[in-house]
Amino acid sequence: MDAEKKKKLMIQASEIREKTVELIYHGGGGHIGGDLSETDVMVVLFDKMKHDPKNPKWEGRDYFILSKGHSAETYYSLLNRYGYIGQKEMDEFGSFGALLGGHPNKKVNGVEANTGSLGHGLGFATGIAIALKKNEKDNHVYVITGDGELAEGSNWEALMSAAKYKLDNLTWIVDRNHLQISGNTEDVMPIENLKEKAESFGFKTIEIDGHDYDQISDALDAREDGKPVCIIANTIKGKGFVCAENQAGWHHKTPSLEQVEQLKEDMAEYRKELA
Repeated sequence: MDAEKKKKLMIQASEIREKTVELIYHGGGGHIGGDLSETDVMVVLFDKMKHDPKNPKWEGRDYFILSKGHSAETYYSLLNRYGYIGQKEMDEFGSFGALLGGHPNKKVNGVEANTGSLGHGLGFATGIAIALKKNEKDNHVYVITGDGELAEGSNWEALMSAAKYKLDNLTWIVDRNHLQISGNTEDVMPIENLKEKAESFGFKTIEIDGHDYDQISDALDAREDGKPVCIIANTIKGKGFVCAENQAGWHHKTPSLEQVEQLKEDMAEYRKELA
């Protein structure tokens, strides 16, 4: 990745982290750990995807499904940055009757599917990819799942279908932060060796550091004729928010004002170092 582009995206990600944590603070709660682990991948992805905030249903767009829908706050922060949703909607997050809820829904511009019930998003994405293939469209479909989410059997049914129908227009990204609400994924329901599992289901599989922008960019560009792609993005739960990093207790939590202010100071210092 070009050095200037990388710096621009890293600064953007620091701003998204700030906005996300502030959103959760003012909204009275959110899935902060998973929001921050997925941020770098999502920032690079939104930069690469074909999409048009002025025409959210543009037929030429790429499709994005956030299967781990509980981590919606980073998604909202990006949609706000790109102009899909306004600041008024952001300010109302967490209040009764607000457009933005704890999980994404299709009433929100830029959201393709209601998600939140874990294990559904990969099926949504596979169905969209099949339809695009049948209609001979060249749009690409991206889906992010959590790693704890992979305990849901419906994911594996979707993987079988994706391989059967040779969905080389589908990229499945696993936010592999190793933690879920009840602890370490390997204690709750082991999924290792995940790379071997994905490959055995017929996916071209790449394992990366989910906070390394060059690795993220290269992986998102990966394609192989007749094969869907799996990107296992090894991440840190709560990345960038020091008090929350690698802490299962921050799966869903409301930060204090002092913690929010500390994050803002840390992100400002980080941007100064990048400049």
